Amino acid sequence: MTRVGFLYPGYSAEDDYGTFAAMLGGDVELSVVHTLMREDAHRVDALLDVGGEDVLAAGARELAGMGVDAAVWACTSGSFVFGWEGARKQVQGVGNIAGVPASSTSFAFVHALRQLRVTRVAIAATYPDDVARHFVDFLGEAGVSVLSLASHGIDTAAEVGSWTRTRSWTSSSPTTTRAPRRSWSRTPRCTALTSSNRWRPSSARPCSPPTR
Repeated sequence: MTRVGFLYPGYSAEDDYGTFAAMLGGDVELSVVHTLMREDAHRVDALLDVGGEDVLAAGARELAGMGVDAAVWACTSGSFVFGWEGARKQVQGVGNIAGVPASSTSFAFVHALRQLRVTRVAIAATYPDDVARHFVDFLGEAGVSVLSLASHGIDTAAEVGSWTRTRSWTSSSPTTTRAPRRSWSRTPRCTALTSSNRWRPSSARPCSPPTR
């Protein structure tokens, strides 16, 4: 039995992990530890708190007691806002305390792009624009060029669950200082883990932070 432990901030779509485990087969267990989220807010200061060293350390200690084989910090915005080096130190700290290899969803994006040999992307994000631009910077440090950025400006994780196909998006170019805005009528074709019934995993092994 392979057991992967996920540090999950607050409560939202954690029920999906049971579905993912069933899709992967009976020899995989995906265990979730809920970490402290003092404020549900897509603001940089709040996200820095969500991914703070004390918060992750407490969760990692729980994972250590569960005997997991690997650990994942399952909060994309709560990792990429720290930048590449900060996100690397996050997973290093989790791994040291849990005593197992560790990664995060931000590094998983980069790992997936490298497996696909993709170096240029367009981003469709539910975050406010200033938060989404931290992801642009994070990918840039990994050598990935972001050709366009669309952000929806949702202020909390809870509100993301109310996002619908009819909502409009604002689009901006990460290479300009003042972004032009326009309304998008189409749903972005690619999102991350939008629903468990459309997700098709190819491996149960979590990725490690990519080397530069």
